[in-house]
Amino acid sequence: MLVGSAPAKRGLFSSSQLMRISDALAAADKQTGFVFSVYVGELETPTQAHAQKLHAQLSSPAASILLAIAPNQRLLEIVTGEKVRQQLSDRSCGLVAVSMASSLAGGDLTGSIVVGVHMLADRARS
Repeated sequence: MLVGSAPAKRGLFSSSQLMRISDALAAADKQTGFVFSVYVGELETPTQAHAQKLHAQLSSPAASILLAIAPNQRLLEIVTGEKVRQQLSDRSCGLVAVSMASSLAGGDLTGSIVVGVHMLADRARS
């Protein structure tokens, strides 16, 4: 599921990019049994609290993973639910964030999201 403001979705991603992201999210959901979501847009400060608030609004927060990305602010937050944390450590999320940051720094927002979702799904299955 891709969440965020409508202008951000229309302006930042082409149809094919949205399809790549959607496919990555669906595959991760199927592989892990968790619900993966992405928010792209501005994050209010404190950013971690805003990302947690967005996560809490998901249909099944305990079994959800949210990637909250604020490109203009150069911020990334990964929020995991209670059930997810039993299989996906904060350390693993941190390693994924570092990997995503290098792609984001290079300007590849779509690629960073797709790779990040795949990496999180692989770590959540292990």
